[in-house]
Amino acid sequence: MKSIPEIISSLPYEDPFLFVDDLLEIDQDSCTGTYSVRENEYFFEGHFPGNPVVPGVILTEIMAQIGLVCFGIYLKDSPTPLLPAFTNANIDFLVNVKPGDELIIVSKKIYFRFNKLKCHITCSLKNGPIVARGECSGMLINREIEKT
Repeated sequence: MKSIPEIISSLPYEDPFLFVDDLLEIDQDSCTGTYSVRENEYFFEGHFPGNPVVPGVILTEIMAQIGLVCFGIYLKDSPTPLLPAFTNANIDFLVNVKPGDELIIVSKKIYFRFNKLKCHITCSLKNGPIVARGECSGMLINREIEKT
């Protein structure tokens, strides 16, 4: 199995669209990671001026990068680079996330078969309430296959 640094370095994202700071725990059944929302995130510029809030689509992306992509890289344990394909989300948003908030994402596997991963993912403020929760699914495809 890949180590946490190997998983993070395998992610197919880079700044400003990398939303994984660290993975705290990962095993066959669950994954826990963190992301700290920076004060100068690009999406705050227009959402909402004077009262910035992390858009739900970005919260979904944070949850998917940690709870599906990192988790899937660990579970698939492929020597070839993987391309994530997000397939479904059903997320409830409960609390606004602001600049400077630290998030803890916990993903629990529902199933992983035929390269499709479905998880129940919870996003919480560090030492605080749940801000979003729901089910997400996606697939991991070998990048080399996609190029042909």
